[in-house]
Amino acid sequence: MATHRHEREIHSPAEFDAVLAAHGSLAGYRIQSVDLTDRTFALLTAGAAGAVFLGCALQPEAAAKVRADGALVFPPVPDLPFDPYRARLYSPADLYAGIAEGPYEQTPDALAYAWFQRTKADGDVFSSMLRSIHDDAVSDALDEHLAGAPVVGVMGGHRMGRGTEAYAGAARLGRSLTRAGLTVATGGGPGAMEAANLGAYTAPLADGVLDEALELLAKAPSYTPSVTDWARAAFEVRARRPRGGDSVGIPTWFYGHEPPNAFAAHVAKYFANATREDGLLARSTAGVVFLPGAAGTVQEVFDNATPNYYGSRGAPTPMVLVDRVHWTERLPVWPLLRTLAAERPMAARIALVDSVEEVPQTLARLAP
Repeated sequence: MATHRHEREIHSPAEFDAVLAAHGSLAGYRIQSVDLTDRTFALLTAGAAGAVFLGCALQPEAAAKVRADGALVFPPVPDLPFDPYRARLYSPADLYAGIAEGPYEQTPDALAYAWFQRTKADGDVFSSMLRSIHDDAVSDALDEHLAGAPVVGVMGGHRMGRGTEAYAGAARLGRSLTRAGLTVATGGGPGAMEAANLGAYTAPLADGVLDEALELLAKAPSYTPSVTDWARAAFEVRARRPRGGDSVGIPTWFYGHEPPNAFAAHVAKYFANATREDGLLARSTAGVVFLPGAAGTVQEVFDNATPNYYGSRGAPTPMVLVDRVHWTERLPVWPLLRTLAAERPMAARIALVDSVEEVPQTLARLAP
């Protein structure tokens, strides 16, 4: 039986030790962003033909030895506010480190955005290469995390404010989908995205916890004018209720003015927005729910409709649009979507509903 490629990856010193104990060799393995400065003896005595070291800290003699064995060594890059070779998804604590003591502008998330702003148009192939390596590493970690999970995407506008009924409805939706055994994935930002991740976070807790969280968050209704206050309110909710449920957020530094929300347990943050958007939709294997939104959400509707129309990803996946008035009168997307789907397999996989309460049952009805 062929070995799955992820089984050839080493992401921690403990995994490094386990591989050497079991096989005595690193041949063919990919060692990703692991500090190996205290594993020099092991590296000098183990074979490493065909191995790849991605951003690993190595003593000079160890680096020379594995290269002599035929390994490729991609060294760490100094003075970056992010690790381009990272082996795991981000957590809210990773991105918001220091938010309790200082302003958002000093967090890793803000510093990565500032670096992106400085380098995105400088024409330096090294900077663009670092962004590409980072995003590929994030995609690899996201695939590993979601392997086998039934994922439902929840799309919606970033302007949906805390304290509104629309926000509370999106949160109830995230909670009900999670309780139905689905993994909620959003664009990872504020507004409807945060609300859905919040609902997933409160899913394993008592029903009253969501109401408590909504009341607390309403004190900082938007990330403007202060991302710091907005983020601290979310971390206060997490501190009060630390055993929340899992969900995924997939934001981007391309829209750096939109901070990531703190309720997605696992965050796949990208520099390239196109990679982020296509990846989010492609991984929503159990369907996509579209809450009211503007241009970005309209784009996502048709980004999802296109592979469903052509069957380029296999059988079409469910698409549920929420709020009949919004999608037929304010932004008449539904008539066009229904016309596109006519006489094609995707026609049996689309639905328009009035409220978030109808979504779980509708997704189940539309499932292949």
